Amino acid sequence: MAAASRSRIVTEVDFAKNGRQHGFLRLFHSVHSSAYGFIPIPIVVLKNGDGPTALLVSGTHGDEYEGQVTLCNLAKSLDPTRIHGRLIILPAANFPAAVAGRRTSPIDEGNLNRLFPGDPDGSVTQQIAYHIEHELVPMADLICDLHSGGSSLMYVPSALFGNWKRDGSTSAGVEALKAFGSPIAYVAEQQQGGGRTLSGGAARHGVICLGTEAGGSGHVSRTALRMVERGVNNVLVHLGILPKSAHIAPEQKTRLLEVGGSDYFVYAPENGVFEPLVELGDTVRAGQPAGRIHLPETPWAQPATAHFAHDGFVLCKRIPGRTVRGDCLFHLGTDVSL
Repeated sequence: MAAASRSRIVTEVDFAKNGRQHGFLRLFHSVHSSAYGFIPIPIVVLKNGDGPTALLVSGTHGDEYEGQVTLCNLAKSLDPTRIHGRLIILPAANFPAAVAGRRTSPIDEGNLNRLFPGDPDGSVTQQIAYHIEHELVPMADLICDLHSGGSSLMYVPSALFGNWKRDGSTSAGVEALKAFGSPIAYVAEQQQGGGRTLSGGAARHGVICLGTEAGGSGHVSRTALRMVERGVNNVLVHLGILPKSAHIAPEQKTRLLEVGGSDYFVYAPENGVFEPLVELGDTVRAGQPAGRIHLPETPWAQPATAHFAHDGFVLCKRIPGRTVRGDCLFHLGTDVSL
């Protein structure tokens, strides 16, 4: 007999019921203005018979919008009779952050993608993490965790597989990544956040988890949105939830990259104004100047220069000009054959 759930979140949908359902995950939250209220986290379930389950998540960071738009469109447009199996769609996973358009929750400053496996008795964001990992992830055969660069970063629109092992034991995840069909895709053995991410939670349950970094800078681009929409569609075909006839051919072959350790990242060495010396998509060499940090408060002082520590392709760039020591300015990827 399965153990009783420890999650305090109540679900309004029936995951075993065929058809289209929508409702909320009720996270009860007693505050001054609402003694017996709940935080309504929207959820959509599409089901048609027995078959594989895909869990589609966005809004883990509330200022990352391409995934949220993709899943809102999918929740309205996809006919349940076209699918085989089940889709669980969570378009605003950290609902307080999504409504506020912030990376972290305005209630507890929780970064949902650094709080897995969560705590059923913890803060609001810890309770969300616990419910996703312990209630939703075990139902899934594959997870798409849709991110972008948010307010502070811009990415070359890309897909990723963050639980990669170079010994070949994660080949199913690599094949799913290739099926996504993004122009740029990368694998990583060491992800930012480690086991505290949804990807880490998926690994604990033996579930494949793909991600995206679909642009960013606090807005939605048509190019990035098309990449995410096509990729999610093609992963559902790959999983067998959508028929093969639904496949959308990619515009170009996927370029596969690896994101390695800390030397793939460049950080601000001082406080000041960031002047980038390269752009997204450039190819750089170890030792090459990456950016300068200017000091307008003392304009006669020489700027501090940050350098790349590794050869590679510029995947990610900081957006705000004002920066402080320790902010990520760039990160790289290097070509890999898989």
